[in-house]
Amino acid sequence: MYRLDFSATIKTGDGLKQVLIEIQKAKFATDIMRFRGYLGSQYSNKNNTKIDTINNHSRRIGIPIIGIYFLGHKLDNTDASIIGVKRNYKDLVTGEQLHVKESFIESLTHDSDVIQIPSLAQKRRNDLEKLLSIFDQSMYVDAEHHILNIKEEEYPEKHRSLIRRLQAAILEPEMRKQMEIEDGILGEFEDMQRVIMQQRQEIAEVKSEAKREAGEAKKNVARNLKTAGVTITIIMQATGLSREEIDDM
Repeated sequence: MYRLDFSATIKTGDGLKQVLIEIQKAKFATDIMRFRGYLGSQYSNKNNTKIDTINNHSRRIGIPIIGIYFLGHKLDNTDASIIGVKRNYKDLVTGEQLHVKESFIESLTHDSDVIQIPSLAQKRRNDLEKLLSIFDQSMYVDAEHHILNIKEEEYPEKHRSLIRRLQAAILEPEMRKQMEIEDGILGEFEDMQRVIMQQRQEIAEVKSEAKREAGEAKKNVARNLKTAGVTITIIMQATGLSREEIDDM
């Protein structure tokens, strides 16, 4: 239910770069459409643009967007804990990889990083996974899963300032209140999802039963017409049944 977006200046191999970072947290797979809505609003927001000089001409372009998604659920087809989705330019005629950047393309597309929090459990295989393991939900120590047992000495010194900031945040009454409110909203949302799933199942069962009854009704009509000596062709046209189905009666 939580999202955060901010403009940042990051250091890359080509120098400093201004980007818009969109961080979103999702507990349910159904959050996809919510994410699409947020991205759409970021792309259409005129504040997320800048004036740049390209080929000696000033032009307004979009600030590159980086999407970072923290998922409380697992994806359908991979258990990878951290997934990077990066854009590549390729000449589709020659197959050549293009090592350039175009403002048009950069303004309309974006890179993303997806973190599957359930797949982080007890994994510390590289520096990035060590850092993100701070959010490993398997280390909770309270019933609400608000407090994690993070042992600072198990992390590199460069990560400890972040750990301390997170530990300080959890002690703030306002932050605790926000988490409790979020838990209440999530609980209501889960109840709503269960009701919707139950209703969908009931609707599917009704449709299945209606389809079965309609099929039986067609067969009864076909039997009566066949007994009355009506030709197979006419019975097929009247009922929509195949010749084989009618012959088997």
